[in-house]
Amino acid sequence: MQNTTITFKDLSISEKVLAVLEKNSFITPTPIQEKVIPLGITGKDIIGIAQTGTGKTLGFGVPMIERILTNPDGRGLIILPTRELAIQVDETIRKIGYELGIRTAVLIGGDSMFRQVKTIKNGPDIVIATPGRLIDHLQQGNIKLDRVTTLVLDEADHMFDIGFAPQIKEIMKKVPKNRQTLLFSATMPHEIATLAVEHMQLPLRIEMAPAGTSSANVEQEIIVVSRGSKFNLLVKLLGETDPGRPVLVFSRTKHGAKDIAHDLRNIGITAVEIHSNRTLGQRREALEGFKKHTYRVLVATDIAARGIDVKDIGLVVNYDLPEQTADYVHRIGRTGRGGKFGKAVSFATPDQKYDILAIERLIKKTIAIKSHEGAVMGARAEKRPSYRGGFRRSSSRPSYAPRTSSGFGAKPSYGPRTASHVGARSYSGSRSHAGARTSPAGARPGGFKRSGPRTSSGFGAKPSYGPRSGSIGGSSSFRTGGFRKSR
Repeated sequence: MQNTTITFKDLSISEKVLAVLEKNSFITPTPIQEKVIPLGITGKDIIGIAQTGTGKTLGFGVPMIERILTNPDGRGLIILPTRELAIQVDETIRKIGYELGIRTAVLIGGDSMFRQVKTIKNGPDIVIATPGRLIDHLQQGNIKLDRVTTLVLDEADHMFDIGFAPQIKEIMKKVPKNRQTLLFSATMPHEIATLAVEHMQLPLRIEMAPAGTSSANVEQEIIVVSRGSKFNLLVKLLGETDPGRPVLVFSRTKHGAKDIAHDLRNIGITAVEIHSNRTLGQRREALEGFKKHTYRVLVATDIAARGIDVKDIGLVVNYDLPEQTADYVHRIGRTGRGGKFGKAVSFATPDQKYDILAIERLIKKTIAIKSHEGAVMGARAEKRPSYRGGFRRSSSRPSYAPRTSSGFGAKPSYGPRTASHVGARSYSGSRSHAGARTSPAGARPGGFKRSGPRTSSGFGAKPSYGPRSGSIGGSSSFRTGGFRKSR
């Protein structure tokens, strides 16, 4: 039987580039590389829809390098959403391009502007940048994009999700219209389709899997657990996982990531966190330590969901379900890479039934659901306080009880008033502001007794020193600055 295995030699790649690929042990292309590279080398515009971890970087990197080698005056520009992803794309491009004389520049936030300007002046062939920092350099006149012949938008859906649409549109105005554009995304929202229509020339759509599809190499599981039991469950999962394979934990907030990593270190597990409050140096150190297994656990926010390329992650834990449903695919895509199998476990609280349904609709499959310590999906959500107009309505006040104080827009009462501040709570259990209690009539807040009637009102009015009648002097019943005058 004839061997039909495709190699990089079958993809119209030049001998010089092939030699470097073989030297770095790149022999067999992934499906997305097999489809994109030959078309990319010919200069076609391409929309690539593929799961994370499928080798997209080489898919657009090889054609970009080939076109620059063919046309030395041309330049490449790669736009992506996060610093971590930019750094890792640069590492891959340099593996191939360095020996061929291809120079790169990485323009990302958190790094020295002075150092980046110096790199730009050296004349890089390929610029790898996040949208915000590239706009900074454009506004300061540090860089021009008039020589760009190949533009790549990687993780385009995520760039739109986190608000980079205005910057991307501005960048599109700066690059030549006569260029090649390669757009890659795991999902295909409406904004991406509109961008393709407006800024691409008859793009070819290469879809390796339907948008939002999760990797078949990842075993997925959801565990229903109460909020207070999540950490103990995480420790249990770590105990059941091969200690030789790293574990990636996702938290919805940066404070949560910090707390989880701190608590893991306290029980003797090597852990480090990565989130937007960490400096670029700290984030680089965390990623390098995770790759080298210095840290067994990396706790991250979604900032890292698309920027971590560690081939042997054995377990991904969604400590919190993602805010954006599409981020679920990118999170679990950190495991099951490079042909290996992995596992993704998501913690869901009993009130997150609809979040789970949204994820299952996206990935078009049902996920196995288990229960931890009796927690049941669909159980009644925890009761939360009701707020209206910025104030909390006390549940202790009977509906028939007279209101002794009024909030914004409330109908004024016409008897002696025991509360002196808008929204202040009286002893009868009325509405309160910031939990403040009023004193009985005749007593000043803070325990000081006013000795006489107040003849003027307003902020900073001087008090008089006669006996207080429980009301504030004036001729009519109305509200002034939060106080009611009555005569």
